[in-house]
Amino acid sequence: MAAIADRSRHDAIHPFHAVMLAGTVPLFLGALIGDYASWSTQQAAGSAFAVRLVVGGLVFASVAMLCALFELFRAERLHGRFAAYTFVLLATWGAGLLGALHHARDAVAGAPAAPLLSLATLVLAVAATWLGFSGPHRASREPALGGVAPPATAQAR
Repeated sequence: MAAIADRSRHDAIHPFHAVMLAGTVPLFLGALIGDYASWSTQQAAGSAFAVRLVVGGLVFASVAMLCALFELFRAERLHGRFAAYTFVLLATWGAGLLGALHHARDAVAGAPAAPLLSLATLVLAVAATWLGFSGPHRASREPALGGVAPPATAQAR
């Protein structure tokens, strides 16, 4: 008898959501590198570049957060892991916003704390990405069989 694949279960996040989530990490990493370059050389160009990267990371994180909130309120039954992912993504967005506001100050005045805020934002973005891609977010109604239906028993004729 042929096996039937169960395609009704979605254990992963939507591909668009995944792209938006994954896009935050390199942008916040680039902001940290720009902040470090600005801090170590005392040049304002690194800080100006970091501001643009932080804003780009915030745009990606905002879209990922909208996708996560939509999925959180739309789903019937969710594991606590998805709620934790949404909370960490919200914390990432908040830390990024604080970093963007801190970068809006003078580059020399914001130099001591800017790399630390960028590092905190990067760590939160990596944690959110890890939680977002880490596995099933929905509670399963059936036992896990790898997407294959159990073999059918022979029916009496």
